[in-house]
Amino acid sequence: VRVAALEKKSDNVKITGEARFRYADSKGKGNVADSYVGDLRSRIWITGQVNDDWSYTGMIQNIQDFAGDYTGDEKTDFQRAYVQGKLGGMAVTAGRYNAFFADGNIYDNRADGVELSYGDKVKLSLAAGKATDEITKLYVLEGTTGGNYAGGALSADFGAVNATAGYYNFKDILKKDSGIDNAIWFVGAGTTFGDFGLNAMYLKGDASYQGHDLDGLDDDGYTVGLTWKGAEADKAGSYGLFANYYDLGGQTYIAHTTDADTFDGEGFKGYGVGANYTVAKNMVFTAAYYDTKSKLNSSDKDKIIWTDLTFTF
Repeated sequence: VRVAALEKKSDNVKITGEARFRYADSKGKGNVADSYVGDLRSRIWITGQVNDDWSYTGMIQNIQDFAGDYTGDEKTDFQRAYVQGKLGGMAVTAGRYNAFFADGNIYDNRADGVELSYGDKVKLSLAAGKATDEITKLYVLEGTTGGNYAGGALSADFGAVNATAGYYNFKDILKKDSGIDNAIWFVGAGTTFGDFGLNAMYLKGDASYQGHDLDGLDDDGYTVGLTWKGAEADKAGSYGLFANYYDLGGQTYIAHTTDADTFDGEGFKGYGVGANYTVAKNMVFTAAYYDTKSKLNSSDKDKIIWTDLTFTF
C-alpha cells in the first residue's frame, strides 16, 4: 500500500524543460542602430496535479547573454505560476501565465490575471489582469508596463474554417495613473487546405490620453499569414515554411507576437518569411528574415536575420 501511494505521488509532479540558443542580427536605417543578440534561454517547467480537475504550473527562466554588455549568468526569474481547472462548465486559468490575445497580434507576453472560457466549437473567452512590466518605449514614451486590461473574444470553428472577434481594453499604460488607455477591437478568420494554412486579421484601436484621442498614431491595420506544413518536435525530419505581412498602426497592439522590429509602438509595416526543421527528435531549428519600417517615421527601417535551435526535454 505504501509503495502504491508513493508511485501515485511520483506521477503527481512532472518536470520538463526547454533550452533555446538564439542568434539574431539587425541592420537598421534612420534612427534604428545596427545590433545583434546571442543568448541561451533555459526554462524549467514544474506541473503538479492538484486533483482530477485542477493543476498547478510553475516555470523558472534563466537567460545567458553572450553578446550584450553584461555577458555570463544573468538573473533567474520565477516567470510563471498559475493554476488551471474547471468551475462548472468553465475552464479557468489564474495566476502569472502567458496571455495571448487576438492570435498574439494585440498581446503575447506574461500577465498576472485570470482567464475564463466556455464552449467548444463556439467558445467565449473573458480575461482581466495586469500586463507585463517588460514593455518599454510604448507609444513613443519611456515606460515599463502594459497597464491593466479586461476584455474577451468569441471564436467559432466550422471545420476547415475558423473565425474570431473580440475586444480588449488596456488602462494606465506605461505607469500607474498615466491616463494613457487603449481599446482595441479585432476580427479575424483562418482556413486550411491540404498542408497550407491561411489567416488574416483586422484590428482597430482607440488610444487616448486623459480622455482625449491620442493623435499621431494610425488607429487601424491588418495582418495576413501563410503556413505550409510545420516542424514537429517529436518527428525528426519534419519541416515547414511560414510568411507574414504586417500593416499595423501604433494603436493596434501592446506587445505583438512577431520577432520583427515593431518600433516601440509606433506602428509597423513589412513582412517576415522563415522555415523550421526538426534536426533530431526534440531539436527544432528555425531561420527567419524580417523587413519592417515604422509607420510613424518611414525613414526608420530594420532588417533582421533570426536563427534559433530549441531543445525540449
